[in-house]
Amino acid sequence: MNKENLYQLCLKFIEQRIETAETALKQAREASNDDTKSSAGDKYETSREMMQQDIDRNKRLLIDAEDNRKVLESIGHTSVTDSIRGGSLVYTNQGIFYISISAGQLLSEGKTVFAISAASPIGKLMLGKKKKDSFDFNGKTYLIEDIA
Repeated sequence: MNKENLYQLCLKFIEQRIETAETALKQAREASNDDTKSSAGDKYETSREMMQQDIDRNKRLLIDAEDNRKVLESIGHTSVTDSIRGGSLVYTNQGIFYISISAGQLLSEGKTVFAISAASPIGKLMLGKKKKDSFDFNGKTYLIEDIA
């Protein structure tokens, strides 16, 4: 399986999240700027507060997406190692995992790969493990078959 392809799929996922957050932030700011004070003072203040909360939420989403892009760029195109670390492609008896960012299921070369963060619960359990090691997660035993 091609790690470069998985890397590009994760990068595309992040770029879409950034674009979506930027668009939503722009729309929320425009809505806030277009809103003029009406005679119903309390309604106006409630509306402005809701718009501000929307702006703040979209800012957080944008910051989170940009942080994920930095994480992805930091793992880059890692070489194969004996133990699992950021950038590793891990083959287990329960599925294939790409240790990168939390992007969920990716389809690559006709196979499902789970893009997970090293900081996720299952990612933390995998870090440092080697081929033929095993670990338990959510009532399932995972056997590491290969690391690429």
